[in-house]
Formats: sequence, structure tokens, C-alpha cells
Amino acid sequence: MILPLGDAPNPRGTPYLTYALILVNCAVFALITLPLSGRAPDPNDPALLEYVRVVIPSLPSQVPLEGFLRQISSYDLFVFHYGFRPAAPHLVTLFTTMFLHAGFLHLFGNMLFLWIYGDNVEHRLGRVPFLFWYLATGVAATLFHTLFAAGSPLPLIGASGAISGVLGFYFIWFPRNTVRLLFVFFPFFMNVITVPARFVLGFYLLVDNLLPFLITRGMEGGGVAHGAHIGGFLGGLAIAWYMNRREVVGRPEEYRRVRAASQAGETPPHPITQALASGDYADAAETYFALDPGKTRRALTPEDSLALADWLQRNGRHRAALTVYRRHLRDYPHGPGAAEAHVGAGLVQLTFLDQPTPAYQHFLDALDLDPSPETAARARAAIETIGARQKFQVRRPQN
Repeated sequence: MILPLGDAPNPRGTPYLTYALILVNCAVFALITLPLSGRAPDPNDPALLEYVRVVIPSLPSQVPLEGFLRQISSYDLFVFHYGFRPAAPHLVTLFTTMFLHAGFLHLFGNMLFLWIYGDNVEHRLGRVPFLFWYLATGVAATLFHTLFAAGSPLPLIGASGAISGVLGFYFIWFPRNTVRLLFVFFPFFMNVITVPARFVLGFYLLVDNLLPFLITRGMEGGGVAHGAHIGGFLGGLAIAWYMNRREVVGRPEEYRRVRAASQAGETPPHPITQALASGDYADAAETYFALDPGKTRRALTPEDSLALADWLQRNGRHRAALTVYRRHLRDYPHGPGAAEAHVGAGLVQLTFLDQPTPAYQHFLDALDLDPSPETAARARAAIETIGARQKFQVRRPQN
């Protein structure tokens, strides 16, 4: 048995939406699933006849009809009504299906993954956007499942699709994070090891879901909706990738007004490089952000790019500085100043934007680029700062 225990690094504070979603799922299980699972349905309930009529043709041939009828519970009828059935889709069940689970282990596995991975994604997105994208990727997961099971009368239930969306966000945004795994081969072996988060999530996508999905050709077997897991994960990947791109090409809030000036036909007073050469960084920044984002690609030399970003950071224009650092890494990912740009971006996120986990990715990337001793020392000092703020300490990278 392999059981994930936690990830590192983690943000400070309480992930209220993550905990609220866990609480709601557990409350539904305690107040609805458990009581109804132990109760036989009313034989005169019209829903029972409809349930039997629809489900019996989908039963395996070896399942005896009498045994099936004896095992029907009131919860089966509840799920039949509020779970999402591809053959009878309904807008409401796209959402109610995310809060229903087949049993304790189903609930426990989903809530464990949400508890481990949700806090970092919630902290990066913000509470309300996190809830929105949680539900949106859950809907996407259900619809992706429906593409391959359009005629299925059986209800799909569980939070797995929405949680897979959270995992997709995590895969893009926190590639350098680690996950602690408990390996148990009782009574011979029990140990906790730390592995890269992308390895765990890649295994989840490819081995746990994609391969079974391809082997069964999309026909969900064993009660596991692999298609929903894949759809949610891909949805999270796509949205996180788009947000990363928008952060690079978008105008930071400190300079959004220059967009209107540019669209009004006003001409920048002089080229950016001339302004930088004369030490007029304020005018250089105005001119730079008045350009179409696509035209900023390699518009500055590595030296000028870092100089402008550093000036913006020193003068309190932190989001603008982060944008320039990111564009530097877009233009010169392994070239001159890349390590310094990683450290600069990480310090902005850590010190001013309270985003320690995204910052951690930058500091490790900087150390991989064989930086100068000064830059390496800044990166390691920042990693130690992050480690002191985590629920689980971050091990200091060694040369």
C-alpha cells in the first residue's frame, strides 16, 4: 500500500475553502450516505421501479437478479436521482454529483488528496477563484467522461474529477514540490520516503488512469471513472498553463493605464534603451509597458531587462517587476541573467506577494543554472526562510 501523507513546501495560513469543501463532503456522507445506505427503499416508491428498469440491463450476466434486488438501498435511489447520468443529463446533477461518494474509502481517498494538494492551489488562486475552478474542472471532468459513456444509464458520483482538476493546477505550478509517501508491505516493510510531486501526479495520470482508460477503451470498469479523472486533470493543466501565459504577456496593474494611452495613438517619447542609458527608468518602464506584449520579446538585452526589473522592485512596483522577470525568463531561459531573474522573481513572490511556494520553484531553478556565489547565497537564504515557514521543513539544497 502506498499512502500520501503531505507535501512541501506549504503556504502559511488556513486554506478555508479547501477545508470547507472537505467538511461539506464529509457532512453529506455522514448525514445522507450513511443513513440511507442502511435503509431499504419503500417497495411502493415509483423511483424504485424506474431504478430497477434502468439498471438491470447494465448488470453483468453473472449477477443474480434476486441478490441485486435485496441489496438495493435508499441511497442507491438517492444517487440515481442526484448523481450525473450521461443518458439523462441534468444541469443540477453536474454539481450535486461532486459531493456524493460510494463509501468511506472512496471519500477518504478523495479528501486526502484534496487536503494535501488543495492548500497550495487555493493560496495561489485565491479563495473565490479556487472554488470557481474547483467546480468548473469538476464539470469538465464529468462532461469528458460523458463523451465516452454517452448512453450510460448509471450515475457518476464523487469529487475525483474536481480534485483531479486541482492536481492539474498543482502539476503546472509547483513542479519542484515534494510529496511524502508511506510505503507499507506489512509485516515486512514500512517506510516514509519523499519523492517529487510531479512523479506522483504523473503516475496518477498515466498509470492509475490513462492506461486503464485505454485498455478498456473508455468503457469505465471496476466502478472507477478514469475518463472523469483524465478530463479534470487536463482541465486543470490547461487553465494553469493559460494563467501562466497571461501573467507573462499581460500588463501589470501598476501600468494598465498606459494601455489606454497607447491605444489612443500617443507615441512613446523615446526608445526604451535610450531611457535606460540615461538613467530614466520611470520613462523606460512607461515605454516598455506601452508596447504590445508580443513586441517586448527580446526588446531588451539581458542586462537592460534585469536592470529595469530590479528598479521596479526597488521602487515598490512589485507586480510590474515580476512581469519583467518572467519575460526575461521567457526570452533568455538559460542565457545571461537567467539565475538572477529567477531569484528576483522568487524574492518578489516571497517578500511582497506572500507566495512562498511559487517562489520556491524559482529559487531551485536558479540553483540549477550554476549561478554566481552571491546569487546562489541569496537563493539558499530564501529557501531557508521558506523552510522556516512551512508545516514540513524544506531541506536545503546542496551543491
